Amino acid sequence: MQLEQYISDLLYRYDCVTVPEFGSFLTQRQSAQVHDSTNAFYAPTKSLAFNEQIQTNDGLLARYIADVEKISFETALQNLSKHVRTLRSYLSEGKTLNFENIGDLVYNQEGKIEFSPSYHINYLTDAFGLSQFVSPAITRDVIQPKEEVEVITEETIEKVIPITETIEERNSKPYLKYAAVAVIALGISGLGFNNYLNTVNQHNQIAQEEANTKLDSQIQEATFVINNPLPAITLQVNKQSGQYHIVAGAFREEKNSDKKVAQLQDEGFKARKIGKNRHGLHQVAYASYTSREDAFEALNTIRAEQNKDAWLLIKAID
Repeated sequence: MQLEQYISDLLYRYDCVTVPEFGSFLTQRQSAQVHDSTNAFYAPTKSLAFNEQIQTNDGLLARYIADVEKISFETALQNLSKHVRTLRSYLSEGKTLNFENIGDLVYNQEGKIEFSPSYHINYLTDAFGLSQFVSPAITRDVIQPKEEVEVITEETIEKVIPITETIEERNSKPYLKYAAVAVIALGISGLGFNNYLNTVNQHNQIAQEEANTKLDSQIQEATFVINNPLPAITLQVNKQSGQYHIVAGAFREEKNSDKKVAQLQDEGFKARKIGKNRHGLHQVAYASYTSREDAFEALNTIRAEQNKDAWLLIKAID
């Protein structure tokens, strides 16, 4: 019996998976974290724990085993009870029991089970595709205070360069008057040139609008005649349906999800995109199924032959 595989499947959807007469595996959501010294960012996750005192059978694990192995609920309970006795015998010999992707269990000196969780898989489906990354430390530049700028006034200029010429002497020089008149004339001509440019721009804009209007009217009046129309073609499209989806991956960029869909379709899968998750990642499914049994059978085959990290999403999608 692949007990650890069944427990791992259920931990994606439930916070408590009880193994009757053995104990319960518990999960608790943890928020994203940042390590102060290494600047490493960790995605949200589910932390794993084990409680030996919770052994009451809630039927969840036995029902799941019965569905996957296609046996009765009573037979699943009997097989599960037999397997638990084997596990306890293994632990009583002082050996460590390893549940793949879940953790290690061993008896301590007091005869109680100690659990060391595994960190290879994040059972929080909302964080699927998010991995750890390290960001460089953020440094801040210290802005130095600006130096005071000396304000240069007319008095300062006169102190540096003494003005020996009086106003009467400057007025007595006629060429200064002509220079002033030339400056005024240049200003007036510049103003006139700007007005001319504005007039040209307005004219160009009006002409462009008239050309666009004429082109629109010609397009509206145009008729297209096809003498030999092609016969109509009817395409049969098989639309994927079902609420059981085997997820192949989730991608930040939609173009990457399109490439994954094309790759899986080339391999013979009925792959498609099944929307975004809570983190905005585009999810891609190998296929969708209406039957739960067919979905689990296909999931086991894909994990064995294609992708061991594939998982089952139960969600109604149009």
